[in-house]
Amino acid sequence: MKTADFDYKLPQELIAQSPSEPRDHSRLMILDRKNGRIEHRKFYNISEYLNPGDVLVFNDSRVIPARMYGLTVDRRSRVELLLLSQISANVWKTLVKPGRRMRKGAKFLINGTDGKQLIGRVREQHLDGSREVEFESELNFGYFGSLPLPPYIHETTAPADRYQTVYAQKEGSIAAPTAGLHFTKKLLKRISAKGVSLEFVTLHVGWDSFRPLKTNDPSEHKMHSEYWELTRDVCDRINLAKSEGRRVISVGTTAVRLLENAARINLSPTLSPGSGWADIYIKPGYQFRVVDSLITNFHLPKSTLLMLTSALAGRDNVLKAYKEAIQNRYRFYSFGDAMFIV
Repeated sequence: MKTADFDYKLPQELIAQSPSEPRDHSRLMILDRKNGRIEHRKFYNISEYLNPGDVLVFNDSRVIPARMYGLTVDRRSRVELLLLSQISANVWKTLVKPGRRMRKGAKFLINGTDGKQLIGRVREQHLDGSREVEFESELNFGYFGSLPLPPYIHETTAPADRYQTVYAQKEGSIAAPTAGLHFTKKLLKRISAKGVSLEFVTLHVGWDSFRPLKTNDPSEHKMHSEYWELTRDVCDRINLAKSEGRRVISVGTTAVRLLENAARINLSPTLSPGSGWADIYIKPGYQFRVVDSLITNFHLPKSTLLMLTSALAGRDNVLKAYKEAIQNRYRFYSFGDAMFIV
């Protein structure tokens, strides 16, 4: 298996720049992973493919305003920061642009709203290109941050909450769990009324959600850890569903990683409550313990997310589906259309 095995050619015009329609009006591809059969529907039709007793698992993490713009203190040169994760009080692991202006020891100034200012400095440089930065005072996202839209979205007129799921609760992600962006509260109520169980877990989406593979051998890729939480009540309901042979359907790849990481800890399909840091890497050949089906968007070429999707549905099935999606002018990535792997 090579990284090139998970590549495809995508016309630039199919990369969705902003949401162009109501959440549940996006297109939905149904992919049967057993026979490769494909159907084309609208996302609001998804309840037709759900059965009473199914369990839908959502990631309720909320995107934080983790992108900041500032100036270097010495030359007043512009810099951009993306906060990845908090290390300690006022200290964050961060991506910066341009890196040459943000070497170890560099000081920078962030101008916020209401005349607020925040001074920071680069404490460390890491081999993966990230920086460890320390702020001189407490960081208030309301004054200094903005939502970190993906790098391929250069502009959008959509309101900020359009990049949040309607059920987002716990702050901590630097990117949205985008499969959930298709759901409305009305659709969730309709699905619940059908007898489908809606369960919520938390995994704060990190850098690897948009970091492409850069090695020819996928096994050499290093996954970054993401913080997760799983409650006792949710565990009990998912464990019961598995014992009764009911489907566990993950809404998005982040919920897959959380569930399979928790099962890996127990070395069984039985889940236990807990929290911690997940660095599970799911690629073809992986044997799923918990997840039976997946609702997901269309992912970047040569990405760990495309590999995870291929692990569940089969690489040939997925790439065939992607080819058909391109032929049918599906929209790709965060604000794009969706696929339901059944």
